[in-house]
Amino acid sequence: MSLELAVAAALFVGVIAYAVLGGADFGSGFFDLTAGSSRRGAELRTLVDHSIGPVWEANHVWLIYVLVIWWTGFPESFAAAMSTLVLPLLLALLGIVLRGASFAFRKYAATLAQARLFGVVFATSSIITPFFLGTVAGGIASGRVPIDGTGDRWSSWLNPTSLFGGVIAVGTCAFLAGVFLVADARRSGQERLAEELRVRALAVGAATGVLVFAALVPIDHDAPTLAAGLEGRAAPLVVLAGLAGLATMVLLWRRRYAVARITAVLAVAAVVSGWGVGQYPWLLVDEVTIADAAGATATLQGLLVAVGLAVVVVVPPLAYLFRLTQSEAWSRSDH
Repeated sequence: MSLELAVAAALFVGVIAYAVLGGADFGSGFFDLTAGSSRRGAELRTLVDHSIGPVWEANHVWLIYVLVIWWTGFPESFAAAMSTLVLPLLLALLGIVLRGASFAFRKYAATLAQARLFGVVFATSSIITPFFLGTVAGGIASGRVPIDGTGDRWSSWLNPTSLFGGVIAVGTCAFLAGVFLVADARRSGQERLAEELRVRALAVGAATGVLVFAALVPIDHDAPTLAAGLEGRAAPLVVLAGLAGLATMVLLWRRRYAVARITAVLAVAAVVSGWGVGQYPWLLVDEVTIADAAGATATLQGLLVAVGLAVVVVVPPLAYLFRLTQSEAWSRSDH
């Protein structure tokens, strides 16, 4: 494996980690938004707060990791994407900021009206953030980001591939969150809530699965390079995503929630990996390859050293945190 490909692989591992971990985090906002009135949705919103409370900030480590690796290892392509796709990126950043602030403020709201306002902001921003990040991915994958950064500020992300990418991002986040919330409700002894979430997660999963495969039709015309990759080298990942998603649906139906979390993660990881493998070897599709976009050799070597240190120093504490929050004791705690 070449040095630039190793760095690109390390970068994309971060993309997958953010899609899975941050995705489950963002997806909880969908269930918060659709929980119903203050009284009817109180139990579900309490579960959301309890489930994501310890990890919602930690998940953004992966976004920071991706951005640092990208702008350091492949600076010209980073600048091009930031220039052409500045609008959806700013809207995604706004969503992240509003989401974090409203999630914190909701707990300390002085009145019910304030709590409702912060709740709506939290839930809405949890949906718009993955949507705009999905449009960014679609703009890159459809070849609308020229290396000189002069791409159209609107059509670069308001196009079929980007819009499907945004909606699919929201759907996969919601599905992943639903699977995890069902398991959390079961472990907490909230059987009625678990059943309610189970039905909703099945509905979201079915709709998202149909959408993912339906999107292959417009992508074939709008993003031919990506489509060729998805139908070629990435085809096994597309099949894996479908099988893992179907397995998750069956496991949810049979109330095998613990195993369903594993297959749900596999399905989302396969979808994201399919995108990456499908557009390989392009970093910016039809504009610049990974090899041509790479920075100086010394920089790439330093990045790989930093990644190795991060694996040793950062990953174990994060793994312990996630293991702790998925434990029986945490699910039954009042904190």
